[in-house]
Amino acid sequence: MTKVDLDIPRSPDQVFAVLSDGWSYAGWVVGATHIRDVDDRWPETGTRIHHSVGAWPLQIEDETVVQAVEPGRSLELHAKLWPVGTAWIRFELNPTTSGGTRVTMHEKAISGPGSLLPEPAQAVFLIPRNRETLKRLADLVLRGDQR
Repeated sequence: MTKVDLDIPRSPDQVFAVLSDGWSYAGWVVGATHIRDVDDRWPETGTRIHHSVGAWPLQIEDETVVQAVEPGRSLELHAKLWPVGTAWIRFELNPTTSGGTRVTMHEKAISGPGSLLPEPAQAVFLIPRNRETLKRLADLVLRGDQR
């Protein structure tokens, strides 16, 4: 399983507010290019984001499903991208002593071709992607102050 961390100088509730906006995912999740629909009760357990990945016209349409959620603390997802496979993703939000939030993102390919790679090989691809994902998430959290 890969793991990346980033400290964001905002509260866990402010970070979770962006995680709770399913329509924002194409703005910070690396690879997501279009959000087609978001279930009304997102991010409750079992709700879905219907997304596209890739450049048009070669987009793949699939979905991400909430597996578990603790508002302000964590969000666990099952991301589907067939035929590539599926991934388990978990975001953990922990308050820092400075009043910010340490965001930890865990990811592991759990089905499809990616799951056949040993974890160190998965990490070669996932760690840089997930670092960029967290940087983009931080940008949206910080931009929320300017609205």
